[in-house]
Amino acid sequence: MNKPVIMVENLTRRFGEFVAVDHVNFEVNEGEVVGYLGPNGSGKTTTIRMLLGLLEPSEGQATVLGFDAFRQTEEVRKRVGYMSQKFAIYDDLTVWENLTFYGGVYGINDKARIKHTLELVGLIGHDSTLTRSLSAGWRQRLALGIALVHEPKLLFLDEPTSGVDPTARRAFWDLIYELASTGVTILVTTHYMDEAEYCERVAIMRDGKLLAMDTPLNLKKNIISGDIWEVYVQPLERGLEILSEMTGVERVGLAGDYLRVISSNVKKDAMLSQLSKTGLKVEKIEKGEVTLEDVFISLAR
Repeated sequence: MNKPVIMVENLTRRFGEFVAVDHVNFEVNEGEVVGYLGPNGSGKTTTIRMLLGLLEPSEGQATVLGFDAFRQTEEVRKRVGYMSQKFAIYDDLTVWENLTFYGGVYGINDKARIKHTLELVGLIGHDSTLTRSLSAGWRQRLALGIALVHEPKLLFLDEPTSGVDPTARRAFWDLIYELASTGVTILVTTHYMDEAEYCERVAIMRDGKLLAMDTPLNLKKNIISGDIWEVYVQPLERGLEILSEMTGVERVGLAGDYLRVISSNVKKDAMLSQLSKTGLKVEKIEKGEVTLEDVFISLAR
């Protein structure tokens, strides 16, 4: 069994009366890709900053790569990579110059190492490009390269795909799994529910509390007990009202041009009958798949 790379016990951080992280407990094993999922302000970044020794906890303890995260911060930092939400990239330097500069911070002066990092993040051919001319997706690759230049065993990625297009997001996750295949352990925060599906395990945060942590499959199976129905009805707003009032319907929500219904007891025929007798036009009712968004909303309630 892989040994834990991160161990967190009752980790808590208060800012005055506000509790940003509230008695959180979890472990991350060697070689895992773990998603830390939650909306903005849920405590994700504060947790990472404590694990890096950038913030002192109000309570609790944590070890990172076997070192005390708060008493051996220098030992931790030189062995981990951190890509923050707003990574400082110098726009008036080239890609190569940025990597060389940050490599020097870690004592890396070997040009072969810099070139290897460029290859790793797919930036070969862009080494002479001024950073200001890079697209958001390419800037993210450079930020990842900077976090990787000293070849860390553990990588913290704080909302790494925020602000980039879906194609760039997919490419970035391909990069993440290439890194994981080499033995790098990765903890990645995100508020994109679909991205969390890529992770081996997912931790769900809300208001500073860790609500659940498991594989995406187990979370869906254990948290959502009812059926998912996709109901195409017109008008949608009136259909939402009627289904919300049906006994046995646990949750109804708008999802584009249809209603998404979670119910343990109400089946297709009952919904069809209820909607039709009130004069609504029902186009179709289909079985849907459980998503992590369903899990998150159920837990948050």
